[in-house]
Amino acid sequence: MPDNLLPKVAIIYLSFHSEQYFPDLVDALKKLNYPKDRVEFLIVDNPHPVHGLSNRYVEDHILPISGTEIPHVTYLPQPTNGGFGIGNNAGVEWARERGFDYVFFHNNDAALGEDCILKLVEAMEADSTIGIAQSMIMLFKNKEQINSSGNAFHYLGFGYCNDYKRNLADLNLPLIYDVPYASGAGIMVPMKIIRELGAWDENFFMYHEDLEWSLRLRINKYRAVCVRDSLFYHKYEFSKSISKYFWMERNRFAVLLMFYKWPTLLLILPMLFILEAGLFIFALKGGWIKEKLKVYHYWIQPSTWRLWLGKRKETQAMRKIDDREILKSCTAEVLFQEDVMQNPLLTYVGNPIMKLYYNLIMMIIVW
Repeated sequence: MPDNLLPKVAIIYLSFHSEQYFPDLVDALKKLNYPKDRVEFLIVDNPHPVHGLSNRYVEDHILPISGTEIPHVTYLPQPTNGGFGIGNNAGVEWARERGFDYVFFHNNDAALGEDCILKLVEAMEADSTIGIAQSMIMLFKNKEQINSSGNAFHYLGFGYCNDYKRNLADLNLPLIYDVPYASGAGIMVPMKIIRELGAWDENFFMYHEDLEWSLRLRINKYRAVCVRDSLFYHKYEFSKSISKYFWMERNRFAVLLMFYKWPTLLLILPMLFILEAGLFIFALKGGWIKEKLKVYHYWIQPSTWRLWLGKRKETQAMRKIDDREILKSCTAEVLFQEDVMQNPLLTYVGNPIMKLYYNLIMMIIVW
């Protein structure tokens, strides 16, 4: 296909005190092999409460080479930090108004591989059933090792990276394959899908919004896939802030409430209570009990239930697949990848019990 007929791609880069990541980002953009005149690099800048916006570095080092050494750059500073969803959606709206065909969401602490955009576009142009496509996310510090080859979805709402720290060369992966959900660190979505089913859910603020979006597309019979040769390098750090536990736990319950039917929720409720007891002890030992208590406080508020039950109603009304199909792609074990998170109680007691319970409910669930 001639370069001038290739789809237009908006790369949305949500910046949050990102100056330390810009040099590697710019180097990667210089090497990108997708035609520069078919790409827009959109920096959506969320202000940091201490460091403010990233405009000085952008103005001094990025905008001067915009459209020459790198694709054209648009700088879109935000008045407030509304979180991951609101910031990215500001970029989506900008791209939608200007007729872009695809949107690629670029984590602020990552860098594109040369073929990253091209391979994603090729995959999605060839298959209209793909609703969301993840790059093969590699570790920046060890570029032979995987950060995420697609994310695992535990039936009790947890998500984690598949194939973490495994060498890509050792795995016999297809060029394109389905995943339980796509990691939001580096994903592409067609604009036509966004027009049909919406973009990021802004109520999640951060964490699990990629799980929600993937499930939303999947219940509408669109595929969530990983494209093996679309490489994307992530400066991944397991723990950046203790506050992540609040958002991960809060949003885990939100996903379960939105997507499972009531009989499924009733079936998993005993296992959820058992798990909560273990997580409470884990939070005490890990020093994040205050964050865990904040989750409980959040979920006893009437306004919380009004919000998420309303979202549940919308989600259930659009679904075209049943719970059994969703659960078939779930994992039954929680497999933490970092040594600091390893726990013999989870490994030798929790995981076997959760796996047994999953097998039992899969014998019951036909809806």
